[in-house]
Amino acid sequence: MEKVYTKNAPDAIGPYSQAVKANGLVFTSGQIAINPASGQVEAETIEAQTEQVCSNLKNVLEAAGSSLEKAVKTVCFLADMGDFAAFNEVYGKYFTGKPARSCVAVKTLPKNVLVEVEVIAEA
Repeated sequence: MEKVYTKNAPDAIGPYSQAVKANGLVFTSGQIAINPASGQVEAETIEAQTEQVCSNLKNVLEAAGSSLEKAVKTVCFLADMGDFAAFNEVYGKYFTGKPARSCVAVKTLPKNVLVEVEVIAEA
């Protein structure tokens, strides 16, 4: 098992890694809309937050020697299922290979963000 780290994505805000490589797969931790340059949530809309999340995931996967195109499964968490269509518009620009996906609404996300996404990808 190999831990993955990049300065081009937010540092973990708890006792976990940005991603782990194991048995030919990359498992990312959930990414939220933290800008790695500032360490803060700067985006306010679901679209802008989804852009930041997907950018963070792209950078973590690249640091692991993978890519969004190699994603096989995503798990998506929304603070409001009313944002589903807007989230899908942005998500679809990044995950063009259409990996398997789960998407659920949750009561609260870290730092009160609107979206969190985790990925399993081929290494």
